[in-house]
Amino acid sequence: MSKLLYVHANPKPEGTSRTLKISDSFVEAYRQNNPQDEIITLDLYKEDIDFLSKEDISLHYIDPDQQKAHPALKYAFQFLEVDKVVIGAPFWNLSFPAIIKAYLDYVTVSGVTFKYTSQGPVGLCQGKKAMHIVTRGGAYSEEPLSQFELGDRYIKTLFGFLGFSEYDTIAVENMDRSDTNVEEVVGDAIKLAQEKAKNF
Repeated sequence: MSKLLYVHANPKPEGTSRTLKISDSFVEAYRQNNPQDEIITLDLYKEDIDFLSKEDISLHYIDPDQQKAHPALKYAFQFLEVDKVVIGAPFWNLSFPAIIKAYLDYVTVSGVTFKYTSQGPVGLCQGKKAMHIVTRGGAYSEEPLSQFELGDRYIKTLFGFLGFSEYDTIAVENMDRSDTNVEEVVGDAIKLAQEKAKNF
């Protein structure tokens, strides 16, 4: 049995986020194909994730096992204990909502999800896989806008740093163009997500 962590971030009312319609469909299809697996859902806005405090940061410089029960470390240990991670978040201002970065700061803890060695940093999340699902207003996977895409690039880089062995992205683009049939594009993206979920 595997554990899947579904992290999403969108403050819109339930059912109105195009991104979450797709990521929810992915997770539901995964659930149907893997009924024995455990799925943990984190709505970051409901979690009330805040930025790291001075006290929180101090925990990064001690033996984490001594403070394993501390609220500031719970997300890092949870992240370490799952096998698969799904992130659903919109593309905001060339990246993702700031609450995602705040969450990843809690996750990225030396001695928990990575460690420093004499040869440099080593990820401790070996063998894990990730899926990032995002909707974008324009075509940021193509030139000339691709140089401005800083969201998926950051998550992919960080997850590689943490040791993930597999990383994939479902990026649904041109959602804010006047000539885009949004309903059709979202429908196609849901079908793609459901297919990808079968082999995740």
